[in-house]
Amino acid sequence: MLTDPPRARRWPRRAAVVLAVALVVTAGLYLRNSSTIAGPETGQRPFLLAHRGIAQTFDLAGVTGDTCTARIIHPPQVPYLENTLPSLRAAFDAGADQAEIDVQLTRDGHLAVFHDATLECRTDGTGTVGGHTLDELRRLDVGYGYTADGGATFPLRGTGVGLLPTVPEVFAALPGRALKLDLKRDDPADADAVADFLATLPADRLATVTVTGGDTAIATVQRRFPQVRVSSRAIIKDCLLDYAAVGWTGHVPDSCRHRELILPARYGRWLWGWPNLFIARMRAADTRVVLVRGDGGWSAGFDTPADVASLPDGYTGGIWTNRVDVIAPLVAEDR
Repeated sequence: MLTDPPRARRWPRRAAVVLAVALVVTAGLYLRNSSTIAGPETGQRPFLLAHRGIAQTFDLAGVTGDTCTARIIHPPQVPYLENTLPSLRAAFDAGADQAEIDVQLTRDGHLAVFHDATLECRTDGTGTVGGHTLDELRRLDVGYGYTADGGATFPLRGTGVGLLPTVPEVFAALPGRALKLDLKRDDPADADAVADFLATLPADRLATVTVTGGDTAIATVQRRFPQVRVSSRAIIKDCLLDYAAVGWTGHVPDSCRHRELILPARYGRWLWGWPNLFIARMRAADTRVVLVRGDGGWSAGFDTPADVASLPDGYTGGIWTNRVDVIAPLVAEDR
């Protein structure tokens, strides 16, 4: 009986061709997106974002949305209180490139710089920022609630009376410095108040400003000030999804342009060209990449020498830190 050996032999040959094409495509993708081949950008150093200035740190284990972190701080190594002018000045003196401040609207329409939704954790007050006038908030001690030993002692109590600043005061005290305003409430009123303040700034100062917060509030700011770098959860998500789809080509989608991307360190390895090539592509699109430690929960910063050692080799993007005084010298030595 006759068989059809030529037809039988065609399948292995086709499989070999398909495999060869797949290998070529894979090699091309690797070469186009290889951070190792790209190498670190020469002349660049990491960008240091001082989270709330120089802040007291705390153990992240077991922290939830209801945890009063002022009650679980490490024994203080610095005298500073977050979101205050002394803390912010010290951060820039230590080498920060940008400082983040938390922003909320007071009852009488001032942009107060304070993080928590309520006052009870850190201060000797009660209620919310929005429930008080600025004068009432000025009388509070923003260092009142900090303890490192379960409430046996309160080493910063009495040091924060009258230190709660407003956004205009921060800008006036730190001329020319890059500041990130983080809107703590996703409220159009807060967003409009921030936009009204931005309208008072000259163009060169606007270029140093970043605004982050909830999706609704940031949409309001972006609509009024498209020239200001912004970020929100939706913006970051849209950028990363679009980049995952087309980044292998080297193209940076419009959703990733003129942004500030806060990225958890553990997720970076899934991005095309991570870290060096990805950072270079985003920088060319006027987007700043800032890495937070671990999965990014609860403001985890690169705050210790061990944290710095865990950064990707040759990393030149942004670093989120609560202790820029510790990190800046290490980064300078390492680069």
